[in-house]
Amino acid sequence: MMVTKLIPQKDGSGKLFELRETESAAQLELPLFGIMLLRGDSLCVLRSLPAACVQCVVTSPPYWGLRDYNIRGQIGLETTLIQYINRLVAIFNEVKRVLKDDGIFWLNIGDGYTSGNRGWRAPDKKNPARAMNVRPDTPKGLKPKDLLGVPWRLAFALQEDGWYLRCDVVWNKPNAMPESVKDRPTRAHEYIFMLTKSERYYYDRKAILEQAGGKLRNRRTVWDINTRPFPEAHFATFPPSLVKPCVMAGSKPGDYVLDPFAGAGTVGIVCQELKRNFIGIELHPKYISLAAKRIKEIKG
Repeated sequence: MMVTKLIPQKDGSGKLFELRETESAAQLELPLFGIMLLRGDSLCVLRSLPAACVQCVVTSPPYWGLRDYNIRGQIGLETTLIQYINRLVAIFNEVKRVLKDDGIFWLNIGDGYTSGNRGWRAPDKKNPARAMNVRPDTPKGLKPKDLLGVPWRLAFALQEDGWYLRCDVVWNKPNAMPESVKDRPTRAHEYIFMLTKSERYYYDRKAILEQAGGKLRNRRTVWDINTRPFPEAHFATFPPSLVKPCVMAGSKPGDYVLDPFAGAGTVGIVCQELKRNFIGIELHPKYISLAAKRIKEIKG
């Protein structure tokens, strides 16, 4: 396993770090410092982190069968859906180890449809990036055009693995991407599951109260948040406004927040703005560099 670390700048900020070195970390327990990005396979890198070192986890893993990131070891192109689910369960079991007993795990996961056993996916006029040259077969027991039900399959698998499934948040997208379909409604939502490792945990409900009729009330489970395109990443990134309530409710300033699928570093950006420490893990070197650049541009 190779781990790419961010090391402190000489400006004395103690918060911003820059990408400088790569080292082997096969048997290494990594020290924690400020904001850091680690390059490598999520499961392997997680095993190098100290137990109970993070207060909150916010992540969105690659969705099954929807994107080819063209890198060895990527998640999302497993031959079967059950392999994908089992792989994520194993990774999140290690997340459970590094999460504090009173910590919260926020999981954003989207759904998809069966492929009809086509080994490819045609481009959509309204979404050319959806085209793929490889695509998993239709899972056993499902039919062509079936909705896969990935979010709930994964949520129940995590529940069975010991997680407390505390809440399902519906992320409603008012500006959802159009779809070229005429035989079903256009999908305009995803799920964010709130999971914990203990019956009792830290949750700052006051930090995310919402306005209703001129008064503040407890946050509801449907969040209306627009998507935000980020062409530089060439893949979907969840917007900062979706991440902020998760970080604010699940942690305090100075706490460590983890994203084991850091991508372009959106969670790190939010943590920098909210004065949280951040650990991001990402397999793709291009996205590690992009995340480092974006985080460094934020003044915490």
